[in-house]
Amino acid sequence: MTQVVVSCGALALHVKQIARRRGWDVEVRPVPPELHNRPERIRRAVDEAAAGDDVVVAYAHCGADLEGYARFGGAHCYEVYGAEHEPGTYFLTDFLVRSFDRVVWRGLGLDRHPELRDDYFRHYAKAVWLAQEPTPELRAAAERAAGRLRLPLEIRETGVGGLERELERLLC
Repeated sequence: MTQVVVSCGALALHVKQIARRRGWDVEVRPVPPELHNRPERIRRAVDEAAAGDDVVVAYAHCGADLEGYARFGGAHCYEVYGAEHEPGTYFLTDFLVRSFDRVVWRGLGLDRHPELRDDYFRHYAKAVWLAQEPTPELRAAAERAAGRLRLPLEIRETGVGGLERELERLLC
């Protein structure tokens, strides 16, 4: 029987890869990752993607009320990659590194109002790339992203083990 996973778009690719590798019969329904900029809209998007089906949700709390859904534990999805609450830390995942211009730079309007960079990021002391599948190209992109934010970059090779364990907990 196919299990349905409504997933944050930032996690959907890895969710699909893990399910395929593990032989899980899973249908992944991604919702836009940009919703993290508007967490009050996450619940409605998840409800629409669920379409009344019995689903599990590949989201942590992420600022949204997902009461009633089986979901990841924790305050934010970065925890599945081993991150803990670290004040002053801006986290990047492989997805955010790849889509930085679209999701972060344009998503926050910094392409039109670069002066907002200081307002948005003044309280951050560093950027941490939680590298699931590091490559030289992604490393260069992470360095560019941190440079645009004017933050020093720390790299932590995390893999997808934590994400896989959370999926297993929800699906098995």
